[in-house]
Amino acid sequence: MPSYNARMQGRAILFSEMTPDASWEDEFNEWYDDEHIPLRMAVSGFRSAQRYCIQGTRNYLVVYEMDSPAVLKSPAYLLVKNSPSARTKRMLGSVSGFTRYIAEQTGALDAPALYSVFFAVPPQRQHEFNNWYEKDHVPQLLECKDWLMVRRFRVVDGEPKSWTHLVLHYLRDVRALESSECYRARQSPWRARLAEESWFTPEYSVHHKHGSRQ
Repeated sequence: MPSYNARMQGRAILFSEMTPDASWEDEFNEWYDDEHIPLRMAVSGFRSAQRYCIQGTRNYLVVYEMDSPAVLKSPAYLLVKNSPSARTKRMLGSVSGFTRYIAEQTGALDAPALYSVFFAVPPQRQHEFNNWYEKDHVPQLLECKDWLMVRRFRVVDGEPKSWTHLVLHYLRDVRALESSECYRARQSPWRARLAEESWFTPEYSVHHKHGSRQ
């Protein structure tokens, strides 16, 4: 349910593209899904992998989520990288359009301000609530240049109140809450319909960064 699943999202990514020939594209995908990705996901520090393809082409991309770039220097990863199977050697030696970038996340998690929102959503309205937040509310908020990231969570335990959902908004500047983008998001017809329901009484708080990340 959360937009940013803590288990799957890391602080760094490995971004890599490859283009197979049409004559062995099916074998390429089988190798990638059944061998190439699983070997890396078995290495400590790799959190998840997601493949993509540009429609109408054979240009494939994978984005690995990792704990940090240091994962790629670990003995476990180097063993995988430096001991390729014959099939892996053949595939990597035959693809075109190869790219490989290692990147570290900056900005959002270290934003100066955190805007938290709690909701208590009844079971029968959670589907509608999730659709509204994902399809209507978040896209409008993220149009604001100072609205860096939105993370959604389902509350599994807590006190003293019986909240069901928590949303964390990472802001570069608290004035984002007064932006035209935020105003439009709050005035949307979809939100207005939900706001008429008795359960729609969110609790908002604005928190300012205190100290450095540890």
